[in-house]
Amino acid sequence: MNDFSTLRTLLRRRLDLIADHAFRDRDAAAHLEALKAVSEEISAEHQTHRAQLPPRLNHFLTQASFSKALEYLDSSED
Repeated sequence: MNDFSTLRTLLRRRLDLIADHAFRDRDAAAHLEALKAVSEEISAEHQTHRAQLPPRLNHFLTQASFSKALEYLDSSED
């Protein structure tokens, strides 16, 4: 099985950022920029490994269903 640890880490980082209301409340612009940056990293990782991804995971990433993508990765861990 392929190791998608970088993708998994990026997806978790994005969810952590979304949940960080203190950061958002303290500096909304920086919070938005951090979300954009991690989303771009996810997109780049997706493009780099698209040919290696299982079809269902590729679908979730293509549709920006990042929570579903993370659930898929976590459920497919051995």
